[in-house]
Amino acid sequence: MANNNQTPEVTFARDLGLFDATMIGVGAMIGAGIFVLTGIAAGVSGPASILAFALNGAVTLLTAFAYAELASAIPRAGGGYSFVRMAFPGAVGFTAGWMLWFAYTVACSLYALGFAGYFWEFFLKYMPGFASGAMGLIGEHTAVLLVTVLVGVAFIRLNVRGAEVTGFAENVLTVSKLIVLAIFVFYGLKRVAAEPTAAAESFNPFFPLGAGGVLVAMGLTFIAFQGYDLIATVAEEIKEPKKNIPRATFIALAITLTMYLLILFVSLGAVDAGDTPSWQFLGRYKETAIVRAAEDFMPAFGVAVIVVGGLLSTMSALNATVMAASRVAFSMARDAWLPDPVAKIDPKRRTPRVAIIATGAILLVMALTLPIETVGSAASLIFLLTFALVNLSVIVLRRKAPEIKRRYKVPFYPYVPILGIVLNVFLAIYQFTFQPLAWFVTAGWIVLGLLIYFAWAEKRAVHETPQVLVPGGREPAAPTGYSVLVPVANPDNVGRLLDTACPIARAHDGRVVVLAVVNVPRQLPIHEGLRFVHHKDRLFRVAREHASSYGVPCDCEVIVAHHIYDGILSAARRLRPDLLLMGWKGYTNTRERIFGEVSDHVIRHAPCDLMFLKIGQESERHRVLLPTAGGPHARLAAEFLGILAQADRMSVTACYVVPPDASREERDQADMWIEKTLERFADGGGVEKLLIESDSVAGGIAKASKDFDLVVLGAAKEPLFRRLLVGDIATKIVRYSPASVMLVKRYEGRLRSVLKRLLG
Repeated sequence: MANNNQTPEVTFARDLGLFDATMIGVGAMIGAGIFVLTGIAAGVSGPASILAFALNGAVTLLTAFAYAELASAIPRAGGGYSFVRMAFPGAVGFTAGWMLWFAYTVACSLYALGFAGYFWEFFLKYMPGFASGAMGLIGEHTAVLLVTVLVGVAFIRLNVRGAEVTGFAENVLTVSKLIVLAIFVFYGLKRVAAEPTAAAESFNPFFPLGAGGVLVAMGLTFIAFQGYDLIATVAEEIKEPKKNIPRATFIALAITLTMYLLILFVSLGAVDAGDTPSWQFLGRYKETAIVRAAEDFMPAFGVAVIVVGGLLSTMSALNATVMAASRVAFSMARDAWLPDPVAKIDPKRRTPRVAIIATGAILLVMALTLPIETVGSAASLIFLLTFALVNLSVIVLRRKAPEIKRRYKVPFYPYVPILGIVLNVFLAIYQFTFQPLAWFVTAGWIVLGLLIYFAWAEKRAVHETPQVLVPGGREPAAPTGYSVLVPVANPDNVGRLLDTACPIARAHDGRVVVLAVVNVPRQLPIHEGLRFVHHKDRLFRVAREHASSYGVPCDCEVIVAHHIYDGILSAARRLRPDLLLMGWKGYTNTRERIFGEVSDHVIRHAPCDLMFLKIGQESERHRVLLPTAGGPHARLAAEFLGILAQADRMSVTACYVVPPDASREERDQADMWIEKTLERFADGGGVEKLLIESDSVAGGIAKASKDFDLVVLGAAKEPLFRRLLVGDIATKIVRYSPASVMLVKRYEGRLRSVLKRLLG
């Protein structure tokens, strides 16, 4: 194999287990949002804020089903972007990635700023002298931005070091903040148990502001349920993704929803605000509501616990979201929609270093310069729109790619994804009623992305070029002299194909190049195929032994591809063979295809002469039928058959079909066409001639072929749209002849091949 000594492509390391993946989801969802949103939600909906959170959990569960199916079946870095890009290649797929990268990066900025806020809150509460001195020296705003930059750089550096280190840090941070929140819930439940009557009165009336307040609260708090989707963005780094991704998704959502409802319950039921209803008390303090609640029913250390919880929450959310944002950027670059360096994986750390640094630089610029509250609202809107697209992708990919193996499937399909689409779009539209500026920011970002796509990215779009990978990355040079490229897949057919390829190569003092394609399901990253390259060794061993028996040099190449035909055509363009010889296993009845997906693509696009061999049941080919109607394809078929006939001592019969009532002139014309074709035959004198009388050319040849082992055909150009590949007559013969069939098609750019040989 030509690439044995090459360094394999660097890929992600699968270092994250079920616990790690779950903590990424929990860490991202239980961020600073629950601390900030509890008071806000209570203020706009009263005790019904619990219902608002529960309903948001139900809405996001619908999309979680979609993520669980797609992420486990398509474990690619990039998460929702990768799913939408597969379902909608082109502008929609690009826009999904463009929006998600923006939304995740904005979320990173929010978390970094949130950390800075809690950081100085802690010092103002417990070390006021230090905090006042620092802020007096550099200013309050500068102090916040300084901490924002420091924590941002710290977690960017942590992510560069590797997924295993990042995952460990996420585990520690997330477990710590869950402990902190559990302490808060414990003291709240203790107060509720001590004063159950007062707690019950806190929830009456349940809808003090009407049912409309629930919808407003849902729109404001939905962003708190964004986070489990981050599990999908790091799918290439999760062990056993088909099993662990669905489990991690639902476990993370269950932990988060339970914690949210408990925090809301104790915040509403345990606070003693005198004559003021607890929901009004929480709504009055908004972002600091939980801190005020902790002061009321927790011991003296309560505020410190909540502030530490806020610090831990913002750190874990920042850590997880930096990882997710960088993987979206990496995936877009791998699809040629961002600059190539962004798609590079550091060989030592096995992380997308450039993608992480680029994401980090953008998040810091956003945090330091943009009105973060406004773009934060736009990020929430983007997540709603993206979730709707992910649900739609489930439906599209079920129809478009049914061959993808789905270990987990969305229940009650298609009703669940349809309901997910409707509810996510409804919440997105409803958001316009209270945050219209978010829609304008989102629309502006989408328009900017589309301008970039159509002006630059579309030209590099990966769906317009074959996804292939030569192991090691260094492509071997094309062989000099005459060469025959032989794609192989089945060891049982290698000998039959080389029995045809080797005599032709030997006659031209050339060589054969045996090609094996490792086919990677399109839902998986292309580099996954590198693990199976060694499985082709048996094919190559058989090929070398067979070529050696003919005394013909044999090179072996392997290529990894999402589509077999892309791998074959890519190798043909790179190696520039004079002849491409491939086998065919049977006819297809699919309306859109003639010989099958692989064969049709190769016949249509092969950049060299093509020999297409349908192998019959019998391996002998003593008696050969050569139909002809003239033309360059038939003459090339005769030339190759002449070589094979001498090597294998074949008995060749050249034939022409005439009508049963053909005149003497028509029969003489048929004989002339036979003679013209045999001008390229190596031993034309030893060929028998046969006139077949039939009203159907294809039917007459197919019927006559029953007495032969092999039929050799030249492709024909006929004005029938479905048969432009090889001609309608050749198509019918290949389909109905019981004998083996060899179809030859001359490359229209034959002059290039001739010049190549003349120039060496």
